[in-house]
Amino acid sequence: MSVAGVADTRIRCDWALSDPLELDYHDKEWGVPVYDDRVLFEFLTLEGAQAGLSWTTILRKRDAYRRAFASFDPSKVARFDARRKQQLLQDPGIVRNTLKVDSAIANARALLKVTHEFGSFRAYVWQFVDGTPRRNAWRSLRQIPDQTPESARMSADMKRRGFTFVGPTICYAFMQAVGMVNDHLVRCFRYRQITPELRRR
Repeated sequence: MSVAGVADTRIRCDWALSDPLELDYHDKEWGVPVYDDRVLFEFLTLEGAQAGLSWTTILRKRDAYRRAFASFDPSKVARFDARRKQQLLQDPGIVRNTLKVDSAIANARALLKVTHEFGSFRAYVWQFVDGTPRRNAWRSLRQIPDQTPESARMSADMKRRGFTFVGPTICYAFMQAVGMVNDHLVRCFRYRQITPELRRR
C-alpha cells in the first residue's frame, strides 16, 4: 500500500483493507466523534440502508444519497411526500427498498420531534454514553460485539419515539461510526489518533 508514492506501513483495522473507499472512510471518519445533527442523520440513514448489504455498497452510493435526501437536511426530508417517495424508489443511485426509504422519511420526522424536546439530535443520541465517547481495547475483530446494553437502550427508546430500522445492532454500528465508541483495534494507528488522552502518552 502506498500514499503519494510513499509506502504506507501503518497498521489498520482488518475490515478496512479490501477496498480503497473503506480504507479512506476508516482513516478519516470511522470512530471520530460527530456532533453535527445533519451528519448524525446521514449516518443514521446510511446505517439503516446498509442492513443486509455491505458497507462498501453504501459508501459507493453515498453521494447519490446526499443528492436524493437533500444533503440530509432532516427538515426537508421530513416534508417528502408520496410523489417524492416514488421518485426515490426509481433512483438507481440509492437502495430502492420501500421500507428503507419510508424509514429515512419517518426518521427525519422523529428526529425533528426529538430536537424539539432535547434541543438537538446530538444531545439526544449522546446521552446514551453520558456525553463521553467510550474507549474499548479490542485486539481482534472477533472481540467486538454486535450490540451493547447502551445500543439496546438507544434502540428501545428510538423505536418508542417512532424511529425505524434502529435495532440494537444498527444502533451499535451507528455509535461506532459517529465516535460514541472507539472500536478501532488497539494496534490500529487510528486508535490513538482519535483518543486525545492516548495521543499525549
